[in-house]
Amino acid sequence: MSQEGYDHATVEERWQEAWEDADVYHVPDDADDPTYVLGMYPYPSGKLHMGHVRNYTITDAYARYRRMRGDDVLHPMGWDAFGLPAENAAKERDTNPRDWTFDCIDTMRGQMKSMGFGYDWDREVTTCTPEYYRWNQWLFRRFHEAGLVERRDAEVNWCPSCETVLADEQVEGDAELCWRCDTPVETRELDQWFLKITEYADELLEAIDELEGWPDSVRQMQRNWIGRQYGSEVDFEVEGHGPVTAFTTRIDTIHGATFFAVAPDHPIAEELAAEDDDVRRFIEEEADPDGDEPNGVETGLTATNPVTAEEIPVFVADFVLSDVGTGALMAVPGHDERDHAFATKKGVEIRPVIAPEPDDWDGETAPDAPDVTEEAFTEDGVVIDSGEYTGLDSETARERITEDTEGASEATQYRLRDWGISRQRYWGTPIPMVDCDDCGAVPVPDEDLPVELPEFINTTGNPLDAADEWQATTCPECGGPATRETDTMDTFVDSSWYFLRYVSPDLTDAPFDLDRANDWMPVDQYVGGIEHAVMHLLYSRFFTKVLADEEGLDHREPFTNLLAQGMVQLEGEKMSKSKGNVVSPQRIVDEYGADTARLFMMEAAQPERDFDWSEEGVRSTHRFLTRLNDLVAEYAAGDVALAGDDADRDEIDDYVADETDAAVAIAGAEYDDLTFNVALREAQELVRTLRSYREGADPHPAVFERGLDVAVRLLAPVAPHLAEELWETLGRDGFVAEAEWPTASVDRDTVEKRRRLVANTREDVRDIVEVAGIEDPERIDVVVAPDWKYDALSIAIDSDADNLISELMAESHIRERGDDAASYGQDLQANREALRETLDGDAEYDALRAAAWLIEREFDAPVRVERAADADEGVVSKAEPGRPAIDIVE
Repeated sequence: MSQEGYDHATVEERWQEAWEDADVYHVPDDADDPTYVLGMYPYPSGKLHMGHVRNYTITDAYARYRRMRGDDVLHPMGWDAFGLPAENAAKERDTNPRDWTFDCIDTMRGQMKSMGFGYDWDREVTTCTPEYYRWNQWLFRRFHEAGLVERRDAEVNWCPSCETVLADEQVEGDAELCWRCDTPVETRELDQWFLKITEYADELLEAIDELEGWPDSVRQMQRNWIGRQYGSEVDFEVEGHGPVTAFTTRIDTIHGATFFAVAPDHPIAEELAAEDDDVRRFIEEEADPDGDEPNGVETGLTATNPVTAEEIPVFVADFVLSDVGTGALMAVPGHDERDHAFATKKGVEIRPVIAPEPDDWDGETAPDAPDVTEEAFTEDGVVIDSGEYTGLDSETARERITEDTEGASEATQYRLRDWGISRQRYWGTPIPMVDCDDCGAVPVPDEDLPVELPEFINTTGNPLDAADEWQATTCPECGGPATRETDTMDTFVDSSWYFLRYVSPDLTDAPFDLDRANDWMPVDQYVGGIEHAVMHLLYSRFFTKVLADEEGLDHREPFTNLLAQGMVQLEGEKMSKSKGNVVSPQRIVDEYGADTARLFMMEAAQPERDFDWSEEGVRSTHRFLTRLNDLVAEYAAGDVALAGDDADRDEIDDYVADETDAAVAIAGAEYDDLTFNVALREAQELVRTLRSYREGADPHPAVFERGLDVAVRLLAPVAPHLAEELWETLGRDGFVAEAEWPTASVDRDTVEKRRRLVANTREDVRDIVEVAGIEDPERIDVVVAPDWKYDALSIAIDSDADNLISELMAESHIRERGDDAASYGQDLQANREALRETLDGDAEYDALRAAAWLIEREFDAPVRVERAADADEGVVSKAEPGRPAIDIVE
């Protein structure tokens, strides 16, 4: 042992080699139904950062815990290895993305092993290998055959720095910046390949309610992104342009429509821009969909309201979006905040046609119109000033107006758009299509897959456009000359099914073994950052549903339980290289050991919460592990003074035995819930109790050794290396990684009641000593309440009677207590909302006797615990369940 602690480097290297030699974490293919624990696989950037360490410590700790619970555990790791950063790095260093990527993977794999992460490395997948991306191409063909692939011209998000298309989800913030490089995103018209995720929009939305193991915030983010809205489509006749369809969720307000608006890229707007300088100038120079205020330009055209026949002005407005609804809308400033702001700015009439429903409304008289001068009234209510529809509630009016209006119909709109997967870059999966002058776009046959990437050409733009020899091919249909597609797939295609590849990573005739996937899926516990709540998780759900429909997968959702882990921060800010506040995981491992880093991260906060990195916290954690190591080493060496092997247990022994059971009961439940910080607090408190036990008494051998045994096992999922070392030091056989989880003879509810009783009793003693000014108590008596009070409390908790005292007095053994019963009944009546169950009288007596030594040590006075039948009546009258009476003799 070094002066600063145990030799963590030697310990960790030893046990990592032992685990690998014994193949501890390998899951055989014939496992029946392993518990599938998975962390989102990383992009191989070169080095692990603290976010990686936290994510993978969470999954590793849970996997280790489930293994100790007796489960077969599938816990694999792989690499999200395609992507633009590697391509850019290769260009900058005049190398190729493949070599760069595999160098990064080697570095990160080594760091993961040094952290002690227990992965089944036999199942490792790397998405940039032909053995993997062949199946991206195969799946693309299956989607194509199912009618879920489409090629079309589209306005796309274009990053001029990355020189590639971005999905809507990859454009971040109000400033619309590239998610990779923070460059402002432009729009371009390009020929693109799309996966028709909108075909599954309804199921993707409705199945969210069944994802009970997912955080509510993530589920809501997915609902919002899919963005289903029920409403009506209605045609307005636009002067000189015929009927133009508008979508609205509030057709009940149509009598309040005072202008009509189209998007800057609506066909009408583009036609007008060619002949109207004001419209052209607005579209080219002023329109800002992300601006703080809506803006627009009047066109001089009018649109005819199909219900009122009123002609209203037409504007080109930047708050109207071509990909939301129909790109045209009827504007009702009195009942829409955005329309209200625009109308106020442009001097357009604001007309109220919906009024709040009065509390005393008779259902016939129209309510007074709301004042909409300053702000719109946006709630449903009662229709006013709307002809025959006046007096209807909003919902009824929507139904009636839609039915009555020619050309109007019920409609459903979605925010979700089809997934554009085309990327103009080299380092990705080639899209397996060829262009033939005679046959058009033709899929590459399965037998010709994979279409492998050619040698990397260091050039600007897409290197595949410069790979002339690679592009030239023959048409699979006619045999004539054809050209390969040079777009590659969005890397989110890779991650949309990688979890299925882990079940059979070496399979050569299918992307995954269907029978095994049906047995092993879905993933039981998935862990990753909330930044993937929309893109990755939504696409994975989409792929899983398509594979269920097209390939016979039994499961329609990929992940049963999801944990979105919080960030590791430094002084309240996210760690990042640009801010210069990055803490190196390798430095922490070198200085303090992997177990210290793992334990500090897991004890610092609940996994889903952000927390601040603290160097002092790391040192404190290291000191704890050192003290535990010393305690076990001293015991094993015979340096702890113990009672004789045949000694009877006393109250202190019983207390430590009870606390050992308590730690097991609570820690197990918290590991089940992934609240590691609470579980670890129990383990650490147990170690502190054992150290006090050793210092203040001659511990009972069996009690002390079981306490050490349990402490080591409770810490083993999070601090596995030292736990293995101490397991061996205690003389146990095998690995603690494969040991059984300890069992307890008490449940958590009983533990919490017992602890609450002891804590309250100690606090009451302190209060009495302080208030009475007792400096040197001679004796402390603790008296448990009489049995009838426990019965009265139980009746009060279960009772819903208005008159609790009458119900209590119906019990003869309570009634015969006379005034005492009446007084206690009044207390129970007054505090009914706060009542909670306690231990019974016998259990309270036993718990207080076991904990009496704590009070004796604190106050340096003997403690006598008495039952009510053995104590002075004057003291007994003050005792209540969960709150024994205290009598201090000076």
